[in-house]
Order: sequence, then structure tokens, then C-alpha cells
Amino acid sequence: MSSANKSREPAISSHLASARRTLELEIAGLKALAASLDSGFSEAVDLLYAVEGRIVVTGMGKSGHIGRKIAATLASTGAPAQFVHPAEASHGDLGMITRDDAILALSWSGESAELHSILSYAKRFAIPLIAITAVAKSALARAADIALVLPKAEEACSNTNAPTTSTTMQLALGDALAVALIDRRGFTASDFRIFHPGGKLGAQMRHVGDIMHKAPDLPLAKADTPMTEALIEMSRKSLGCLGIIDDEGKLIGLITDGDLRRHMGADLLEKRVGDIMNRTPKTVPPTMFVSEALNFLNEQKITSLFVVDDGKPVGVVHIHDFLRAGVA
Repeated sequence: MSSANKSREPAISSHLASARRTLELEIAGLKALAASLDSGFSEAVDLLYAVEGRIVVTGMGKSGHIGRKIAATLASTGAPAQFVHPAEASHGDLGMITRDDAILALSWSGESAELHSILSYAKRFAIPLIAITAVAKSALARAADIALVLPKAEEACSNTNAPTTSTTMQLALGDALAVALIDRRGFTASDFRIFHPGGKLGAQMRHVGDIMHKAPDLPLAKADTPMTEALIEMSRKSLGCLGIIDDEGKLIGLITDGDLRRHMGADLLEKRVGDIMNRTPKTVPPTMFVSEALNFLNEQKITSLFVVDDGKPVGVVHIHDFLRAGVA
């Protein structure tokens, strides 16, 4: 080992020790936070659930940055929310807050001077106020209808007391409120998709019915169809499979490219579809999320699935459809 590499070893060890200490302190803070929760948290959830307007999140400095994320999380999970900067509030942005709203204010000390205008405004118009602070007797806590008091915890950066453990606890408490509201509202994955139509997350939460091939592009035949005709139908539809239906139009079997290879022989073209079809085809409903369907397809080690509603084939999804949808 070179001398340069040897000289780096103590530095690497020191960096890892510092990182682990930071994480351990923040974990300790989160454990203390979990243990400190009481009925006040439930009251806060009830208050936010009952809001007819928006949840207005506010905070100064690092608390403000955390507040922006909390507002974004609330808004994306069915609880209309927005962030209002406390310094801008006294210069006209108080007009963003209505009597139908509720205010969620963050301040570790609870004494941020910039919050004064919002606190006064809340009192004047009887707007419910929830505080997230570490000081139970602070100006913010005293002004609040409900004060969620964070436990004392050591900042990871002990030399400067830069907000680290404290902001981690603020963020986690915001997440806890958001998730509790999700549970209270009965907010579903389908609801979540409405607010997340873009990107891979949005693609995963689309339904199979949104990406499947539909009639007249479905490759279908009856059990007594000669294989000569079946092969033409499979080739024409180009999905690598053929659904076999009965007289009522219900799916009773399936032939795939793999089935053709397994039954390849001189007499293949003399057979009928019912002679070689798989009588237990794997199917999915049109309401299944595409992410679930893709997992099912991978588990079964197949490349296409028939989509069935009330026993009847309404579509086909192929691995290429998942790729085009941005899921696979």
C-alpha cells in the first residue's frame, strides 16, 4: 500500500465516525420525539382535517425550508396547503391567508420576530394556529391553539449548533401529520395518482386499462379454429399470443409463441387451437396498477398478459407497453 493511501486511512475513518455520530444523534432525536407525542398530536390532526380552506405553513430560516417541504407533502396527499414566508407576510402576503384556513407555524425557539405579523393576524381573525416549537413557554407556543412541543435534543453539529437534529425532528413531525391525515381521509393510491401524473411515479400508478391494447387489436379465436388460421391471427396482431374464447366470449385458454415452439412438429398445422392451448391462462383486471401488473408479469416469467373483465378479454398488455409507459 502506498504512503498516500495510508495517510488517507485516518481521514476516512474520521469521516465515517463523524457521519455515524450525526445519524445516531438524529435517530436519538426522532426516538425522543416519538416518545413525546401525546393527545395534542391527535388534536392537531383533527383540527387540520376539519379545515375548509388551506393549511398555511410558515417558518423562518431553516424552519422555513422544512415548512416548504411539509406544505408540499400535505398538498400532494390530499390536504390543500401552501407555504407563506413570514417576512413577506407583513408586506402583503397576509392576503393569502383566509378565515377558512389553519396555520402551521414552525420555530425551534418560538421567538422568531418575523412570525409576529402572522400570529397577530391569526388572533385578529380567529384563524386556528398550530405551533411546532421546542419551547413550551415561547411566544409562538402561547399564541397557538395547539402547541406541539419538540423534545430537547443535541444538534449533530455541536460546535456551531447548526440546525440538524432539530430540523430532522421538524420534518419527521410534519410527515407524521401528513400520514395521519392520509389515514383519516382514507386517501388512496388512486387519489395519490391524481396529484402525481408525471414521471415514473405517475406511470406506476396508472391502471392496466390505460395502457392495454383493446379491440379490434385483440388476437382472439375459438377452440375449434384450425392452427393455420390461428397463426395468421397471431401474426396479424403481433402481440405474441392468442386468446381462446368460448361461445359466450369468455377467455378459456391461451397460446403464446412459447407454446408454438413446444408443439412444433410436422402435424402442428393439422391441429386445432384447442389441442395445444394453455387452459389456465394468467390474467389481470383492467383496474390493476401497472406497477402491480409488471411485478406479476416478472414473477410469472412471461411477456404478455390478457386483461379480463367478468371473464371476458378486454385487452392485452405486453412488456413493451410497460416500457413505453415508462414503468419497466
